[in-house]
Amino acid sequence: MKKVLGIVAIALFALSFASCKKDYNCTCTDSVGTVTTIAYTKVKKADAEDACSTSSTLWALAGGSCTLN
Repeated sequence: MKKVLGIVAIALFALSFASCKKDYNCTCTDSVGTVTTIAYTKVKKADAEDACSTSSTLWALAGGSCTLN
């Protein structure tokens, strides 16, 4: 049992160094067709989605929208 716990502990420790951070682009288009790309570098997907959603809310005021790529 101690060996199993030791192996699990080592595996969890190794996984803690794995990074889920990547680069994402938020592409926003306004009502006249102007396209703007906002780059998010080395962020988690959830953080990029939140930021792009916030941008989408602001762009919606101008009749546009944003999507995360």
